[in-house]
Amino acid sequence: MKNVYRSIAVLITVLLLSGFVRSDNDIYFQMSKSIDLFGRIYKEVALNYVDNVNPEEFMNAGIKGMLSALDPYTVYLGEDKKEDISLLTDGKYGGIGATVGVQNENVTIVDLIEGYPAQRQGMRIGDVIKKIDSVSVSRGNYNELSKYMKGEPGTELNIEVEREGFDEPIIFKLIREEIEIKNLSFAGFYPENSNNVYLKLSGFTRTAGEEVKNALLNLNKQKEVESIVLDLRGNPGGLLDAAIDVSEKFLENKQLIVSVVGRDTLDKKEYFSNEQPIAGNTKLVVLVDNGSASASEIVAGAIQDHDRGVIVGDQSFGKGLVQTLIPLSYDTSLKITTGKYYTPSGRCIQKIDYAKENDVIIPITSLNSSEFKTDNQRTVYSGGGILPDSIISNSSDSKQMKHLLAQGLFFKFATNYFNVNNTANLAEIKDDEIFKEFLSYIDEQSFEYKTRSEKLIEDLYKTAEESELNADILNQINNLKKEIVKERIRELEKNKEEILGKIKEEIAARINGDKGRIMQSLINDKQFATAIKLLKDEKIYNSFLAFGKF
Repeated sequence: MKNVYRSIAVLITVLLLSGFVRSDNDIYFQMSKSIDLFGRIYKEVALNYVDNVNPEEFMNAGIKGMLSALDPYTVYLGEDKKEDISLLTDGKYGGIGATVGVQNENVTIVDLIEGYPAQRQGMRIGDVIKKIDSVSVSRGNYNELSKYMKGEPGTELNIEVEREGFDEPIIFKLIREEIEIKNLSFAGFYPENSNNVYLKLSGFTRTAGEEVKNALLNLNKQKEVESIVLDLRGNPGGLLDAAIDVSEKFLENKQLIVSVVGRDTLDKKEYFSNEQPIAGNTKLVVLVDNGSASASEIVAGAIQDHDRGVIVGDQSFGKGLVQTLIPLSYDTSLKITTGKYYTPSGRCIQKIDYAKENDVIIPITSLNSSEFKTDNQRTVYSGGGILPDSIISNSSDSKQMKHLLAQGLFFKFATNYFNVNNTANLAEIKDDEIFKEFLSYIDEQSFEYKTRSEKLIEDLYKTAEESELNADILNQINNLKKEIVKERIRELEKNKEEILGKIKEEIAARINGDKGRIMQSLINDKQFATAIKLLKDEKIYNSFLAFGKF
């Protein structure tokens, strides 16, 4: 009997050493079991469901459902996303050079890239797309629009648009070209006649660093660059390599830019600057807002942690996750989150902890505390995006302005105004006249905006009617309502300068595209004005960076 027990003990030991004894906690067993179950369920449903099932769409739905349990950045990219992958990595795609969006339920041209088919052949911002080839276009199929507009360079498409002020539709016959998206939307001396360079960086594809470098070298040939405003507002990010490349233009050689930590917290990869900066000593302000994410936050975080420049604006988005693009079979890919990034001081910028939101992700011990120190021992914080050194908001406090923007009335008015007047000179526009035109226009468009007081008075009038109060009381309430309406008009007058600024931005975009919009927007930009003020006053600039305080 002892020999039997001894044999069993030896057998168990052998099985343990060889991995044959499995545990339900063993990840490989769990994966094998899950794949088997998933495959069986997929096959049974695909073959035996009461109605015919599209096998490919059914699998896509399963993949989408599975990945939805993770973070929103981990996604499956099917065959139809090849152009999107090319745009993501190289900043190139086959198309016509037009950006579309939804304005008042209409699929509308919202931007045109200069020099490409759409702009060359006369399409305009504000044109409403009604048909692409034989496909009718509406809000309902907006998400599928990419596959109709993008395609192989050299192929043809016909686009039918409606244009305000024109009775008949306009049909454009266009040939797709390879469109190269520039990361730098604007690079130049601004304010004019100054030695300050303004760089508006809108993306982070492979060429971002080279674009910044070439712009600074070319501008420095014109006159000495004394200061730089790097605008990362609204920049959603892009490639990690591009963020490193841009950072290298401002940081000293061998300085740490970012660290990436994967599932295993011991698996840490550090990225250092590997070149001499071309703007290493030039005074620098970086503008950020809640639309600055990912690669934008890597650059801003490195600049802040090394006290290389002052960060101005609103708190950034807080996307501290790194994605890797994994090619799969059949021209498909998986974009998967493989790590979190940490700024040079050691802080993670990620705002949302997806591990807390479901049972699928197993939380790991955080590498982060909440407070960190820059090179000059300034305190910076983790876990919620980049907190600017100088917090200045550009967003309007006026609810009325927010309603005007939300209803697309500046966009629509500028489209109508440009189509009717076809003006090419903002200097010719008289403020009082265009403001009156705008007030008439929003009245015609039935601008929907009611103050809280107006709503309360309407409720009061309704209650008074239902209570059958006498006519005098109803008239008094009605007169009060008229006074509130007058107050709404007075509020428009109060917001006149801000309204005129938005109108001119949109008209400038019709005249000179994105460059025109950017230059016009800077005139009333509080964050940009703060940046210029800091750069002009060396004492204040240095005080923000705590120079000399160790």
